[in-house]
Amino acid sequence: MKKSTKSTKPAAPQVKSVVPKPVVPKSAKQTKARKKVVAKGAKSTKPVKSVKPASAAPKPLPVATLAPKLTTITAKIDISFGNTLFLRGEGPGLSWNQGVALDCVDDDKWSITLSGAHRAVVFKFLVNDLTWSAGSDYIVEPGSASVFVPVF
Repeated sequence: MKKSTKSTKPAAPQVKSVVPKPVVPKSAKQTKARKKVVAKGAKSTKPVKSVKPASAAPKPLPVATLAPKLTTITAKIDISFGNTLFLRGEGPGLSWNQGVALDCVDDDKWSITLSGAHRAVVFKFLVNDLTWSAGSDYIVEPGSASVFVPVF
């Protein structure tokens, strides 16, 4: 008798390997479809380019525009020996409740430099942080150097 090379066991079932199709987002499908569209009456058969939608997030401002600016305020007034000129207002380091002393540069010249101003500085002068200058508030743009002659 002849030996057979065939096995008596049944063969293992053939299993197809199922690879899922890559999922393409709708926007990508629509973009492909838009590129194939040709405008009516156009002689060219080139596909129409799609326009990207505008970004919802605003672009940040360049660092240079956000840099703090030095604002110099100078007052030309002689307030007599032993007195000090103060500044109160709205701006970096300023308050309407308590004054900031100016530096005496000369007999009749007082100065202060404020850093960090991003908008207009509104202020008034005071002698010894008690007596307010006459008239309306002074306004200085950030980054400027201004000279004032206050009246008391």
